Amino acid sequence: MSVRLYIGNLPQTFDNKELEALFATIGEGVRFKPVFDRETGTCRGFGFANVDKEKVALAIIDQLNGREFNGNNLRVERSERKDSNNGGSRRGGNSASNNSQSNSRKDVKKVVHSDAPMDEAPDPRWAGELSKLKELLANQKTPV
Repeated sequence: MSVRLYIGNLPQTFDNKELEALFATIGEGVRFKPVFDRETGTCRGFGFANVDKEKVALAIIDQLNGREFNGNNLRVERSERKDSNNGGSRRGGNSASNNSQSNSRKDVKKVVHSDAPMDEAPDPRWAGELSKLKELLANQKTPV
């Protein structure tokens, strides 16, 4: 069975043959497919490689993760296949397995929103958006 690898942080324009040659220096049986933007036709910055042998896949992860490629440091890791798409599959499939997965998801208690004050600081990735939202809320006028 082949191993699927995620290859990320690719430049938008790169030569696919050059990347395949890089894989060939590590081992044989590697097939790479970049993911392209539908509108622009440029690479979205990542793709997937199918590797025939586990040893070759581990060697690719070990040797290429963080390695510079056309000005970008590659991100290489094992890709986990998704079995379903939020309980439904666009490709069809076994609906019984989808139902069992959705039932197990219902058992998990998640807090999506809470009015309780936060003990921690907000996620710094959203700090800019959060400050904009606070400003918009402060500037809103409520009807009297």
